[in-house]
Amino acid sequence: MLRCMDLARVDSDHSFAERFIAERGAAWTALRRDLHAHPELAFAEHRTSDLVAARLQVAGLAVRRGLGGTGVVGLLEGRQPGPMIGLRADMDALPMHEGNNFAHRSVHAGRMHACGHDGHTAMLVAAAETLAQAPDFAGQVAFIFQPAEEGDGGARRMMDEGLFADYPCEEVYALHNWPGLDAGSFAVHRGPVMASADQFDITLKGRGAHAAMPHQGLDPVPAAAALIQTLQTVVSRRTDPLRAGVVSVTRMQAGEAYNVIPEAVTVGGTVRALDNRVRDALQQQITLAAEGIAAAHGLHATVDYRRGYPATVNHAAQADFAGRVAMALVGEDKVRRDMDPSMGAEDFGFMLLEKPGAYLWIGNGPGSGGCMLHNPLYDFNDEILPLGVRFWRALVLARLPL
Repeated sequence: MLRCMDLARVDSDHSFAERFIAERGAAWTALRRDLHAHPELAFAEHRTSDLVAARLQVAGLAVRRGLGGTGVVGLLEGRQPGPMIGLRADMDALPMHEGNNFAHRSVHAGRMHACGHDGHTAMLVAAAETLAQAPDFAGQVAFIFQPAEEGDGGARRMMDEGLFADYPCEEVYALHNWPGLDAGSFAVHRGPVMASADQFDITLKGRGAHAAMPHQGLDPVPAAAALIQTLQTVVSRRTDPLRAGVVSVTRMQAGEAYNVIPEAVTVGGTVRALDNRVRDALQQQITLAAEGIAAAHGLHATVDYRRGYPATVNHAAQADFAGRVAMALVGEDKVRRDMDPSMGAEDFGFMLLEKPGAYLWIGNGPGSGGCMLHNPLYDFNDEILPLGVRFWRALVLARLPL
């Protein structure tokens, strides 16, 4: 466990930092809007990583590129030796058309920063620049700019390629903007924040026949109907009701003609859980259900279960610490500890499986007008950018005291 200084001592150079943040605010907003206008998809964040690396190098950080393909890590040394912590931001955009008409709207049709990764990246670059001006801490900070969060597992790839072997962080932290949470506020969870996200395809194979002579075949269609109903009981009857899980069948493919009983039916969907043990149990129960239904109908079942992101589960000590840092900045009444987790997924969960840490939400303001995450009218709220910078600075100074 790292040392933690008295939060009242964090502001030893507060006036200088505030002046720097005020002077650089317009430049950071311009950076954020430039990133928004030039969105890049998973593992193709070349322009974004160029901008990030250049800013970090100018600030005096030791920069490494290439982890995870387009990932960037900037290492900042404090005034005294000490342990290392990691701060992470995601860089990729989504493959969707933007519905906004403001000046910084996407210049690339079919690509959009609809989740605020442009804001996360700009906030972390700004925090690195601010801390580099006065690195009044004992240790090292790894500023981790990760590609491919939106479904392609950039965090896992960076880790597989040596992220924590080369940057032995003792703790890791991340921020994500949250529409619907008031600007100037934070939310912290002591445990699950985001769900796991897996996919499955189950193929029930029988024997095709003429639809007028079903006794000559083995019909997989009624078996598929039975399977879909049974899958609904995996959560409602086989999972502890106090532990959230979701099994949603979203696809069914069968047949090509009205008068032909198909050879096979494929049923597919998604599985979500807030507890990685529940996730394991759901996979097992889905497999058993498919095999049991198939056997009862004289069919053969093939289960293709693809594990995606694990649940993002905060470590209690690090969540409590980050919450105290946020309270010191904005006051206890603006740090929510009662918000429900989200059944959306986040690949920072991979990092929290390997390192203690916490993932916080920073309020993006009202989600009215369609400005929710993954919506074509979404935009990051530039007014919260300085608060994100202050939070990162305060967390570093508190976690790595001189």
